[in-house]
Amino acid sequence: MASRDQFVSQIINRLKKLPIFDWGSRYNGETLTSDLVAAIIVTIMLIPQSLAYALLAGLPPQMGLYASILPLVAYALFGSSRALAVGPVAVISLMTAAAVGKLALQGTEEYIFAAMALALISGLMLLVMGLLRLGFMANFLSHPVISGFITASGIIIATSQLKHILGIDAQGHNLLELVNSIVSHLNQINPVTLTIGIAATGFLFWVRKGLKPWLLYLGLNARLADILAKTGPVFAVAITTLVAFGFDLGGQGVALVGEVPQGLPGLQVPKLDLELVISLAGSAALISIIGFVESVSVAQTLAAKRRQRIEPNQELIALGASNVASAFGGGYPVTGGFARSVVNFDAGAETPAAGAYTAIGIALATVFLTPLLFFLPKATLAATIIVAVMTLVDFSILKRTWIYSKADFTAVVSTMLVTLLFGVELGVTTGVLVSVAVHLYKTSRPHAAIVGLVEGTEHFRNVDRHDVKTIPDVLSLRVDESLYFANARFLEDRVYDLVADRPELKHVILMCPAINEIDTSALESLEAINERLDSLGVKLHFSEIKGPVMDKLKRTDFIQHLTGQIFLSQYQAICAVAPQTCKQTTLANGNKL
Repeated sequence: MASRDQFVSQIINRLKKLPIFDWGSRYNGETLTSDLVAAIIVTIMLIPQSLAYALLAGLPPQMGLYASILPLVAYALFGSSRALAVGPVAVISLMTAAAVGKLALQGTEEYIFAAMALALISGLMLLVMGLLRLGFMANFLSHPVISGFITASGIIIATSQLKHILGIDAQGHNLLELVNSIVSHLNQINPVTLTIGIAATGFLFWVRKGLKPWLLYLGLNARLADILAKTGPVFAVAITTLVAFGFDLGGQGVALVGEVPQGLPGLQVPKLDLELVISLAGSAALISIIGFVESVSVAQTLAAKRRQRIEPNQELIALGASNVASAFGGGYPVTGGFARSVVNFDAGAETPAAGAYTAIGIALATVFLTPLLFFLPKATLAATIIVAVMTLVDFSILKRTWIYSKADFTAVVSTMLVTLLFGVELGVTTGVLVSVAVHLYKTSRPHAAIVGLVEGTEHFRNVDRHDVKTIPDVLSLRVDESLYFANARFLEDRVYDLVADRPELKHVILMCPAINEIDTSALESLEAINERLDSLGVKLHFSEIKGPVMDKLKRTDFIQHLTGQIFLSQYQAICAVAPQTCKQTTLANGNKL
């Protein structure tokens, strides 16, 4: 009985740590009003956006709505961000199309079930990562790689939607395939569809930049003008739907959304078999990591504006639960979206409950408004996607990385080119591999500077950068990197080369303020350096070793066999091996330096 009560108590204590118990305990009428207003605004924005992103993923439009209902409720229960809005996003939709397109043809039931299974597998992966507190794994995706990947993905997404703007049939998973397919079908352009597409795209671009200033000019207050500007896609949907209905554009060859099932889907568990799981596992892992990185970066940005904080590992659990909920509710992979989260934030959302209210709004729209979408031109949804993803394209990252870091520039260019030429999955994989390879290369050749004493101080600086005092029979070498298997041999060679050029040498001092770790391979290299220098009559000393590193060295016999000493500071080391250089300098107040 006691063990059962203890187990129940542990479950209750864990539940109490959920973010909902924190903000929920302070929920009041004022917060409710703010959340409801934000929910109404985000709901209006999400309806056309969700339909468009489902189209991008190659799925029926209603699945975009389904993926915007239960995931929002799940995030409200588990999420730590007060403003993040989860749902379908452009990049994840594109990755879904690439992953599922390898297994089934668009428009088939197998394609739909595979997309739901992808959401479930991705969600389970995120949950496991969250429970194991593996949020740090997202750090393997550097910012330059993410920027390059998103920029290239934005170009692919925009290009993929040109077929809907032109009214032609074109396919492809990378830029070359898409461009070739579009060019080969240019003779099939539908003039009416092209007119609708260009008009909708132009209107949405104008809404993004020009509507708010115009509304302010007319005398509207800033907040209302901002809200109306962000809901511009709704106006495009309404106008083009009415035009398509009034002029029977469907009969003139304009592709329409068609019948959208009315009502909510029943809860269902996607069927998983071993072959399907193996086929989707790699894609699900990439979608999970990309989605997590995108979501956390948005959540952290918005939280900082209100001096709030988020918990990355809790976000893993929240996103995992959201994707599992999406799978059960007939949706596909989701994550936190930048545009909708910013709208949610600007509209005044105070808690994740705003997301739950948004889910109710989208559910009501799914039940009552879907018949009105029959005459919605697909070109309008394509225009919505194009305008949204063009904000993701950032070529300035190329200039910034070229100026600041050629290694980061290499990672960005590699990611962009491979994504554009071979597809999103291979692109992001290449970016990760290039980033890791660049890191290994840089750390395998650690900066090791010869240092000397700055006159009148106890500070030591690089002899190539400062006017410093050195001693002919003492070599002071500052190692600016942790030592591990990849760079241990490089340090050996560096020391041997420097010693060979200095026959008068009697002491080598390795200055170690930047060394945070010495692995077994590096320890063996230090032992080899110690023995080699001893055979040459040169003593090896260390200075400024950090406590955790020293603790590990004490567990070995390295210190007992060291020919020299270990000093607290580099100045103490120089004073011990070359006392003549340490003449005390009298300061103006008479104290000794």
